[in-house]
Amino acid sequence: QVQLVESGGGLVQAGGSLRLSCAASERTSSNYAMGWFRQTPGKEREFVAGISGSSVNTYYADSVKGRFTISRDNAKNTVYLQMNSLKPEDTAVYVCAARFWTTAQPMSVMEGWYRYWGQGTQVTVSS
Repeated sequence: QVQLVESGGGLVQAGGSLRLSCAASERTSSNYAMGWFRQTPGKEREFVAGISGSSVNTYYADSVKGRFTISRDNAKNTVYLQMNSLKPEDTAVYVCAARFWTTAQPMSVMEGWYRYWGQGTQVTVSS
């Protein structure tokens, strides 16, 4: 069982930046695909970004392309989400997700594909 703990959320003005971290409880190495989702009250959880185990492949929602960057440090069992040029509509609880994935098949951006979830960290962007 992999446990995920997010950190780095907070309050920031529009145009500002934040870096989120997701620390895994065990060695996730290159065998786990990782993703970031976000959720706001009354809305479904939304895919934000994903990264393959080897970091070769990254995926982004259209709404964050060019502003957010996902990366990982397998030696530290940590995934990051660098968020720049933040907008008020980015306000949400950001949640980290993981799935054991060692095949050559591409990872998914669908919520149901992931097996492990963190509790989330709140990001609030003021206008």
